[in-house]
Parts: sequence; structure tokens; C-alpha cells
Amino acid sequence: MTRSVGGPAVKVRFALPAEELRPFVTTYYRTEVQCSANEPWLEDYLHPEWPNLRFLAEGWSEAAIGPGALEPVPAFSVSGPTSYASRFRIGSGSSWGIGLMPLGWATFVDAQAGDYADQAVDGGADQAFAAFHPLAHALQASGGDANAELELIESHMAELVGKMAKNADQITAINTALVDPEIATVADFAERVSMNVRSLERLCNRAFGFTPKLLLRRQRFLRSLAQFMLDPSLNWLSTLDHHYHDQAHFVRDFKRFMGMAPSFYSKLEKPLLIAAARARMEIAGEAVQGLHDPEASE
Repeated sequence: MTRSVGGPAVKVRFALPAEELRPFVTTYYRTEVQCSANEPWLEDYLHPEWPNLRFLAEGWSEAAIGPGALEPVPAFSVSGPTSYASRFRIGSGSSWGIGLMPLGWATFVDAQAGDYADQAVDGGADQAFAAFHPLAHALQASGGDANAELELIESHMAELVGKMAKNADQITAINTALVDPEIATVADFAERVSMNVRSLERLCNRAFGFTPKLLLRRQRFLRSLAQFMLDPSLNWLSTLDHHYHDQAHFVRDFKRFMGMAPSFYSKLEKPLLIAAARARMEIAGEAVQGLHDPEASE
């Protein structure tokens, strides 16, 4: 099932994975951009999210996580879990993306998520992502037909489901607790998943990339940001998560995660992100990847 939302410049198409893959994968998504001589690229900011695999079939893109300088994006790029905004520019062309749940990273990637947190790498040159190298080659050799390429992706991902990560049940329990808006403290978090804090920290580094405290802070922020992305006409006060003490508390978090004040962000054009948020909401029920519930399909 797919949905498409966009205008003359950008089109974003989302597809849900098969039922058995939903604990591992959030969505598959195809982005098509058409620029002009007067505006040779689109520029936007991506909020913090879980890991993503991106396959650039044609065109070009540059990106940076946090305040760094823009760097060329390779044909097969991997971004680990992020706690900073990613700035990017993209020219005319198309690309595919695969959003990984934390259990997907722990199952398919031979590396600690914490070692790739807030980083983007060339997936084709890194053996940690060897499971996806055949898919990258197949997409590069494909004829560009979107439906055929989606079939390639679905077939490849289905072949990877044979193994299960160590501590899979605990990883799912942690992820489920993170999307519960009532979990506000690390103590509550550890109690919910029946783990001591030190064990929780180790497993969060393995599969989620960050400390439990930062993960809870990020989720609180994403819940507020998602409301604004779905309806930019709202003022920030009406989007605030109930765990924020006041607007100043939210502004501090916004600057930490997005690198700018919310007032500045609200004035930016968001040619790709608003389209993506609405398309994702239609197909998956959440506007941002970090809010996907790993047990929603059960």
C-alpha cells in the first residue's frame, strides 16, 4: 500500500513493509525531485530519527548531520540514529530509502548503533552493511521503474528475516516504552522494561545509539515537532508535549536537537519534510520515524 503527496518540485511515496518485517523496518520511501535552472536544488532539514539506508539512483545530494559542512552523499549511504538535525541539498533525481527500527539495526547490521550515532557513512565501503550490498547493486542496475524497484527491496528484505538479534525481546520492550508518552524518567524507563539502569544503558547503546536519558528527551521533542509538521499553522504552545515545564524548556530542547530556535525554523520553507510527514502519516500513522510503535501491527 502506498500514498503520494507532493507538488511540482517534490514527490514522496511511502510503502509499508510486509507484516513480518514491521518490527525491523518502519517504511520504504521513494523521493523524486525536479528542480529548475533558477533553483537547481532543494534544501531542507531532517529532524532526529532512527537509522536510514538511502540509495541514490540518479541526481546528486549533499548532507551534514549537525553543524558540519555539507558533504557529497554516496550512491549507498547509511545514517545511524541521530540526535541532531540533518541539513541537506538535493538536485533533480530520485532515491529510495529504508527506515530501520532499532531491532532492524541490531538484527541486520554488524555494529553497535552507538558507534554510528550522529554519523553518515558510505554503506558500500563499510562491511557492517554487507547485508545490503547486493540490494545496492541491484538498484543501481535496475531500469528506474519504481514498482519494480520496490519489489527488489521487498524481496531482499524478506530474505534477511531468517535470523533474530540477541536480546530481541528486550529491544522491542525498550522501543515500546520509548513511544509511550507517560514514560518520563530513566527510573520509570528501567522499571517498565524490567532492567537495571546499567544494563539498559548498554543495550540502548547497542541498538538505539544513545543513553536512555537522551532517548527520552529526544522522544519528548519529536512528539511536539510532529504536531507542528502536520499543521504548520499551529503555534508552538499548542504542540508542546505535556512533560515540558514551560515554553523555555521546549526552546532549549529545540535548539539542542535542531540547532536553531523554533521561531527561525517555523519561517523556513520545508519543501520535502512537510510532504514526507503527511505522506508518512497517511500510510504509517506517524508523522516522524522516531514515533513508530514496534508492536503496532500485532
